[in-house]
Amino acid sequence: MRSPDYDIIMLALARWDGPYASTAFSLAKELSRHTRVFFVDNPVTLREYLEKRHAPELKRRRNALLKGDDFFSIPDKAYPELYAVTPPITLPVNWLSDGSLYETLSRLNDAALSRSLNKLLHTFAIRQYIFINAFNPLFGRRLSLSMPPLLTVYQCVDDISQAPYMQKHGPRLEQEAIAAADFTICTSAELRRMKSAFSERVFLLPNAANTTLFQRAMRENLPSPPEISRLPEGKKIICYAGNICQRLDYELLTKVANVHSDKVLLMIGPKTRVDHGASELEKLPNVVFTGGKPVEELPAYLQHCHCCIIPFLCNELTKSIYPLKINEYLSAGRPVVTTGFSEDIQGFSEVAWIAGSPDEFARQVQKAIDQDTENSRIQRMMFSASNNWEARAHHFIDLTVEFLKHDGRTRDAGRRERQQTFHGIE
Repeated sequence: MRSPDYDIIMLALARWDGPYASTAFSLAKELSRHTRVFFVDNPVTLREYLEKRHAPELKRRRNALLKGDDFFSIPDKAYPELYAVTPPITLPVNWLSDGSLYETLSRLNDAALSRSLNKLLHTFAIRQYIFINAFNPLFGRRLSLSMPPLLTVYQCVDDISQAPYMQKHGPRLEQEAIAAADFTICTSAELRRMKSAFSERVFLLPNAANTTLFQRAMRENLPSPPEISRLPEGKKIICYAGNICQRLDYELLTKVANVHSDKVLLMIGPKTRVDHGASELEKLPNVVFTGGKPVEELPAYLQHCHCCIIPFLCNELTKSIYPLKINEYLSAGRPVVTTGFSEDIQGFSEVAWIAGSPDEFARQVQKAIDQDTENSRIQRMMFSASNNWEARAHHFIDLTVEFLKHDGRTRDAGRRERQQTFHGIE
């Protein structure tokens, strides 16, 4: 990998301290080991501020939102070159239909964002940078920046047409963003196929895991978490770790819990506001919900579990998913049973049990537990070793450097004309 001679500004749909794991923030952290990265939070709307102004995440941003002060911070001292940036409050426009009012207010929001980014460029004396829009096409269409980026990159992490909040405007605006970007990166093979309809410059950059962190479950004796230490000694544990959301097959989970009534089904993760069936599952006596946990605590949970599962539905939403949790599970050495929800998951058939039906899923959970060995744990850990964020960051940087080289840009060349031809790399 060649070291970059640019900074990175990443506008994300997620916020650095959001309740859910963020692909964008994980990539940003690793990229910051090689260059300065400015992670720009999804702008807070006026409506959100009024409704949630007493929430800790908004209280810590109050000066930035209301006065423009303290608009950046270093959220993690382990990553001193990663800056979290809070743009000013924006107008809530997502509820509007497409039309002149929506376009006018969107322009005002982009103008506010532009002022914040120009302040960032000046404060940090940024001279060369790459701009990444990480799955947030609702913003950034009409930025007016004092210094244009060397490259604009769009990152697609999900099928936007299946995301409830984004369904209204997202598909149309994402198509525009992909067409306008110098290139697009996608987290799954299905997404790459879908988005290649809008650009020839679409590349695969799959999700990954902090494999070193999760390998602690293999290399160290970690303390038993409280939810596990309270269980009867010798109780087998089936574990799901991730968002408790619309992607899960709750009928399948109920079947697993009932078939394996002698075991505990441990559900680790935050719940979405919509129930989707979690409350019914929670009524079963052998099901335990822990709520969300910091990622640093997950290796201890996985070390004390006997089988990890990915009980995703097989539908339009999930067929475009490359789940980062498969590499977390495997790095911890755990046996994994999953539904065959996407093309990408099929690539793990060598080290995971892929079930074609609920009955088969329940049977394979037992087989996975019975056939688990020390050698198979090592095999799983080694299989996932290269699927880490360090490798993804290296690939991204190589991609940008090659793009700039093939596109004829130099350090002082500035922004290219749109009519120049991209020769492409694979």
